[in-house]
Amino acid sequence: MSSGWKDGWDDDDCSVIGDKGEIGFIDFADDNSVQSYDVNEEGPVIISVPFPFTQGKPQSTLVGQTSKCPITLQNTTSEPVELWGVRIFCSNPADSFTLSLMEPPSANSNAEHKQGFLEGYSLEDRVLQAHQTLTIWLSCKAKDMGLHTTVVHFDVDDNRIERVVFLLAEDNVSQSLASAVPYRRATRKKQFAVDEYVVSSRPARPTNRGYKYKLSQFPIPKNIRELIENKHVPDVLAEGLTKENYIAFFSTLLVMEELHLEEEMRTHNMEGVMMRRKGPQFLALEVPGLAERRPSLVHGDYIFAISASGNSTDSVYQGYIYRVEADEVLLKFADEFHTSHRDGMLYNVHFSYNRVNMRRLYQAVEAAGTLQDNILFPSQATKRELIKIAPIVPCTGTLSEEQMHSVEMILACKGAPPYVIYGPPGTGKTVTLVEAILQIYTSKNGRILVCAASNSAADHILERLISNENVRVKESEIFRLNATSRAYEDVPPDYIRFCYFEASVFKCPPQQALKRYRIIISTYMSSSLLYVEGVKRGHFSHIFLDEAGQASEPESMIPIANLCRKETVVVLAGDPKQLGPVIFSKDAEAFGLGKSYLERLFESESYYNEDDNFVTKLVRNYRCHPAILDLPSRLFYKGELIACKEDNSLSITSQVNFFPNKEFPVLFFGIQGCDEREGNNPSWFNRIEVSKVVDIINKLRTSADLNEADIGVITPYRQQVLKIKKVLETRDLADVKVGSVEQFQGQEKEVIIVSTVRSTVKHNDFDRTYCLGFLSNPKRFNVAITRAKSLLIIVGNPHIVCKDPYWEKLLWHCSENNSYQGCPLPERQNHEYEESLFEDTAVCQNPMPDEGAKSELDKEKQKACMAECFKSKCPDESPAGFWCEFKCEFNCTPLQGVQPIDDVDANAKPNI
Repeated sequence: MSSGWKDGWDDDDCSVIGDKGEIGFIDFADDNSVQSYDVNEEGPVIISVPFPFTQGKPQSTLVGQTSKCPITLQNTTSEPVELWGVRIFCSNPADSFTLSLMEPPSANSNAEHKQGFLEGYSLEDRVLQAHQTLTIWLSCKAKDMGLHTTVVHFDVDDNRIERVVFLLAEDNVSQSLASAVPYRRATRKKQFAVDEYVVSSRPARPTNRGYKYKLSQFPIPKNIRELIENKHVPDVLAEGLTKENYIAFFSTLLVMEELHLEEEMRTHNMEGVMMRRKGPQFLALEVPGLAERRPSLVHGDYIFAISASGNSTDSVYQGYIYRVEADEVLLKFADEFHTSHRDGMLYNVHFSYNRVNMRRLYQAVEAAGTLQDNILFPSQATKRELIKIAPIVPCTGTLSEEQMHSVEMILACKGAPPYVIYGPPGTGKTVTLVEAILQIYTSKNGRILVCAASNSAADHILERLISNENVRVKESEIFRLNATSRAYEDVPPDYIRFCYFEASVFKCPPQQALKRYRIIISTYMSSSLLYVEGVKRGHFSHIFLDEAGQASEPESMIPIANLCRKETVVVLAGDPKQLGPVIFSKDAEAFGLGKSYLERLFESESYYNEDDNFVTKLVRNYRCHPAILDLPSRLFYKGELIACKEDNSLSITSQVNFFPNKEFPVLFFGIQGCDEREGNNPSWFNRIEVSKVVDIINKLRTSADLNEADIGVITPYRQQVLKIKKVLETRDLADVKVGSVEQFQGQEKEVIIVSTVRSTVKHNDFDRTYCLGFLSNPKRFNVAITRAKSLLIIVGNPHIVCKDPYWEKLLWHCSENNSYQGCPLPERQNHEYEESLFEDTAVCQNPMPDEGAKSELDKEKQKACMAECFKSKCPDESPAGFWCEFKCEFNCTPLQGVQPIDDVDANAKPNI
């Protein structure tokens, strides 16, 4: 690159390059001043904007290509104006932008043009004559993927005019993902009244026999509905949870959740859609998003349909869902609807919300009101009754000291209070759980119910139990209970013999059949089938709740409240410092539904202090490389975790040529991309990060001995998941698992790649405080970085992630170990609240004030404060809504961990 010029100004050479400045991260989406300029206020010379934005986004170019843009300088006066110079003050990446007087040559330019072209970083002074327009050229040779930025200074008379320039460098992958449809908020769909409708015949029920206990309807009380819909806080929520208001408290939270789910279902309503005949009795309706469970529809649900003609005399018809296929449902309406239907006719469709699961939760909360205090509210005064047991011989191989103690305590427990296996990531919770179950099974007098938060987790426990070589569990004594809504094909063929079904539809056997099983495995929700079949409290000697931190308290109460007696041993396994239950209503989450029963137990001193009569903490990690485990151990587990994994990651890093430190298997790749949305989809994606993730996967596959199934990609937004999957499928890499943090909880991969997506700071005060949406949740951070066994790679914008104290720790952890690559690093943030955030987080972050310590006036102030918090919804860009920051002396709004609804995958909701 030449520092001289063949300028045509004075036929003299220009000066050599002057000192260049430095440029940090400039957030163009947060600072509108760098996108638009009031040229009329800048003086007598009007300077055009180089590489102007398109639809609010920077222009793009391909990596390796040179992009050029003319800049015009127009003297608007009738007097000469001194132009003292033009120079590139700074660029990022360095030296990526240049200036020239001639238009940069193209591939088709002649040899004379190419030979005479000179470029540099500055232009010398000259005089702009009256009304003269000068054109100069700004060029950018895109070096790397990501945002390229430069600042150009124009010294006119005594003024300095600045232009900030952005250009997005992409490759073919990222450009293929560019949106053709700009984002627009979806318009609210019109509602048609369904006060009267023509009914249809309901599909045959999965069983003809009557249940022992019929599930009540639990209608939503009109006064509670009106309060919540009008954004008022019901008094019971303002009071906080107590022994006396347990039923009312959780019932109100469930109403809050249900009203939100009703509203969510309405967002899927469809207008002007067609149905087509399928077979002699059904109409098929294509439902976009059905494969992703948006909306979630199952056999037996119903919809309402009306002609889209707008005729006021048209009737509303009810149609039941008889079958759910990949992207369509088969419906049956009243005969007259089918008779009048013609393919091509247009209808408006309303979906209905299926209340069955919510009714199960209401019932469980109501039943929980009769439980003894040492189950619902164990206190320091609660004593543990123990029985003497003989020494045990492990059934599952060698156990650690903590695992052995946990199993011995479970065998020695005599009833309540619950016993907790506190298992941080990779410490063998499932192994411990299975060992305890097998020990009880071999004792010949135990009956065991095992509940897990998802079907996959329940299947995994079944697999571990039936595959044990030391204890042969009889097929006639173990049963896998499935919901009727679970697809027959979803169950692995090896496990189907442990299930009960007819015509490929799962059912619950009658009570007499259930009683012969000594081990029953179910999800939390499906365990309600045991109650309706008439299984009595006390039938099970032991109830195990696996992944207890992922279930809401009402979900945990389904097996406990319906099946537990004083002498029943209840065991919870989980980690209160990993992700909690998936709650769709941010209001319900904030007021307490987002706190699991397991986490609430840790507010009791006996659990919080890890009294070994109540809890065993497993500290030996068998999953992660020590360098991966080090940071979460220090941040969340008092530095107590012990890495016990056999180290094979060094062999992997030695094969991967892009790892700068072969002995440190955590890499942060900094890249500045752009947040984008498209169509009417509120979900965010970052195609620059998509391309980088795919590039990393390709390098891993070609240089390391890894299978596709060894690699997982975690990313918070649904659209980012879909974009990454789309590219991987085109490259025959479909076996790489891509999903949200929720989908990866409890799982592990040899290599985990995290795409953080966000590349700009949002525009409202909430995000200026909490900065990172999904990243601001410490539990999400903990889960995300502890899924990797051998390699952890983070792809993200370091200038954004550094706003969060946890992710900043990880960023500098990588930098200090020579394991950072990419764009320049930001300055250290030195978070003032850092230390308090890194304290033990098991105890409630926002405990309610002690009732006895507050005056009546204080209670009223607190209630008013909570009401204000409840109403303070941001007029945000996301339809889901965030909680605004609202701080008060009572700390009554638990703001920790809130995230946009798009973060939550519908599939993460426990399977039923």
